[in-house]
Amino acid sequence: MENVITSSAVKVFYGEKEALHGIDLDIPKQGITALIGPSGCGKSTYLRCLNRMNDLVPNTRVAGDIRLDGTDINDAKTDVVELRRRVGMVFQQPNPFPFSVYDNVTYGLRTNGKFSKDELDERVETSLKQAAIWDEVKDDLNKNAWEFSGGQQQRICVARVLAVHPDVVLLDEPTSALDPISSAKIEDTLMNIRDQYTIVIVTHNMQQASRISDKTAFLLNGNLIEYSQTKKMFINPDKQETSDYLNGKFG
Repeated sequence: MENVITSSAVKVFYGEKEALHGIDLDIPKQGITALIGPSGCGKSTYLRCLNRMNDLVPNTRVAGDIRLDGTDINDAKTDVVELRRRVGMVFQQPNPFPFSVYDNVTYGLRTNGKFSKDELDERVETSLKQAAIWDEVKDDLNKNAWEFSGGQQQRICVARVLAVHPDVVLLDEPTSALDPISSAKIEDTLMNIRDQYTIVIVTHNMQQASRISDKTAFLLNGNLIEYSQTKKMFINPDKQETSDYLNGKFG
């Protein structure tokens, strides 16, 4: 299977503290890869390495090799704006901009290039449909995105990422602030786009990981303990620590 992201010996330092201790993890093209583990294990820290969001954290240093389609993303010549277009991110808390749904979804397009009104209209409709929110907002595209519910806002944020046609979509616990119905809609959205995008999701929810992901990586104390097909890991993990975590003995 072709890998879209490869990473080896990835370490992250917050000042003197080493938060990741040499992660080797390759993400296959398309499908959903889940990162699981207890709080503070390094899941989100690793996720933020993949589009250099850690650059924005003071006193943070990343070591090791991370490649997107074979290109070193930490090379000094890397265009970080273009990297973040190709590797989009959806955060834990819905964070739409305080303007219309239409302007939220077209924001990245208007900052990245010149598109006609027809092209913008088409991207808005397509990405909102992909995010399973079109029917709820199609008559309110000029309404401020903050006026919608949290679950709707999160799907608008997913549409905003999809509108720029990324290669990879990163999601950092995208349903942890949502009610069960909204969470289910986000999961349905991810299942519907898994054949078009490479998706990496950090989740605390074991059931969510088992329901939607193709592969799962288990991190503990800044180390990658196990990485395999999701069904295999949940039914027959290789490591005792994985089994203990999945059975609720810690975490």
